[in-house]
Amino acid sequence: MTIAIIGTGYVGLVTGACFAEVGHTVTCVDADASKVALLQSGGIPIFEPGLEDLVRRNVAAGRLSFTPSTAEGIARSQVIFIAVPTPPLPDGAVDMSFIESVAREIASSLDSYRIIVDKSTVPVKTGEKVAETIKRYCRSGVAFDVVSNPEFLREGFAVEDLMKPDRVVIGVSSQRPVAAMKEIYAPFGAPIIVTDTNSAELIKHAANSFLALKISYANALAVICEAAGANVQEVTRGMGLDSRIGPRFLQAGLGFGGSCFPKDLSAFINISAQLGYEFRLLREVQQINADQMARFVKKIQDTLWVLKEKKIGILGLAFKQNTDDVRSSPAIDLCHRLLREGASLRVYDPQAMDKARAVLPEGSGTTYVMDMDAVAEGCDALVIATEWPQFTQLDLVRTRASMTTPILFDGRNLFDPVEMKRLGFIYQSVGR
Repeated sequence: MTIAIIGTGYVGLVTGACFAEVGHTVTCVDADASKVALLQSGGIPIFEPGLEDLVRRNVAAGRLSFTPSTAEGIARSQVIFIAVPTPPLPDGAVDMSFIESVAREIASSLDSYRIIVDKSTVPVKTGEKVAETIKRYCRSGVAFDVVSNPEFLREGFAVEDLMKPDRVVIGVSSQRPVAAMKEIYAPFGAPIIVTDTNSAELIKHAANSFLALKISYANALAVICEAAGANVQEVTRGMGLDSRIGPRFLQAGLGFGGSCFPKDLSAFINISAQLGYEFRLLREVQQINADQMARFVKKIQDTLWVLKEKKIGILGLAFKQNTDDVRSSPAIDLCHRLLREGASLRVYDPQAMDKARAVLPEGSGTTYVMDMDAVAEGCDALVIATEWPQFTQLDLVRTRASMTTPILFDGRNLFDPVEMKRLGFIYQSVGR
């Protein structure tokens, strides 16, 4: 198949590279000419494990190319995927201006039948609006179909998730585009669900909101475990072995963040309200998530007493492991809260420091450190804020010796409390 992907963010670039990897010919379109130039020169604007090799290999093979021209992408392609941002608005709704703009661009370039696919995470009934917009602005008599094909990619594991998906959801209003969509996804060997457009759009928000609910449930359990003297990891392990529940997304910590869960949760609450239903359960999920960070900061305050002029080391700035994404990162939120209390910070992340500098500028209390084992030097406390696996290899003997006071707050439960006490740390984690 010949495919255009409009938008080269996390979703668009990974989708385009993986489609090319299985043999499709893909043109990735982005209005940002500097990003297109970077990609054409072999650079990658994001960190995602396996993506750089995938892009370079398929560019070299001639299956993947980049252009700033939507018209050029459409002219080359049978199927056009929309993968542009849908950022949140202050009231929790979604800014649909990028989707609408792309729909109008597509309409102006259509000269024969195309399949237009919504890949971006969008509110229910967006497919209908996209179809109305294209019909309004395209030349009379040109046929097209709009398909909903939500993505289920985890940042840090996006290539793996797309190459080996749990399922592929295809939402259609007619059967005409189904065969082509099945042909696109046939090489991935995943179950394909063909449903109506509105149901497909709801599946994504329903799935992400449920996963956020699981995380908040684990964090609520952590509060109870601390009060009862229990271990939340043992409790969730016992729960997760039940096949009806499963172990994933039951890890207590600082709460969820990133560009998907907070935005999709707010959007689904807003969508539900517009449809006449007050989704109070999801509002409580949001509140538990907010409370979790406040509880963690209080632990630090209760232990250090006065945070003003305290030096604190922070390990982790990305919102999760295996990514450089700091959007809505709990680690960045924690840094800002500590800085507001007058603390100074020494921070490190394996991949996210360049992007973190835009939201957590160097100076004014923040120092970026290039070696994770040096972060704690001279610090009154050390905080683990992101679950990077390499942090478990921290030289704890050196760390303890280099600190003013050996206090470690583990926001991701990476270490064993008994071992940390044996090593001489004042150690606090979450729900243990």
